Amino acid sequence: MEFSRRETLAMGLGAAVLTVLPFRVNAAAEDMIAEFTGGADLSDSGVELTAPEIAENGNTVPISVSAPGATAIMVLATGNPTPGVATFNFGPGAASQSASTRIRLAGTQDVVAVAKLADGSFAKASAAVKVTIGGCGG
Repeated sequence: MEFSRRETLAMGLGAAVLTVLPFRVNAAAEDMIAEFTGGADLSDSGVELTAPEIAENGNTVPISVSAPGATAIMVLATGNPTPGVATFNFGPGAASQSASTRIRLAGTQDVVAVAKLADGSFAKASAAVKVTIGGCGG
């Protein structure tokens, strides 16, 4: 099989885009975390994120997150085209600082929860979810 110069250039450009795209998506998630935390350090304890290890369908992946004493919890799907999934805000009258929902995942990726605690510190938890059928056009 022979390729013209134009076809070879198109295939090379396509390969380059596929190589760079995951880095741009992860950078977007990191930028969102930095904006939410103001660049503060993240603790690895204080947030509990529950997500399935394997999701048969990426259209409806159940997750739950809790962080006692949190004023806000942000949930991100690092491999989605738009990583921001939800931000839950808790007022002083909240009975508990927990939430559960179903999210859409484009494919196998990490789900990250970042909580802003009442004392101004931040905590982070993550879970790897293997998706067998993608939910965002996959």
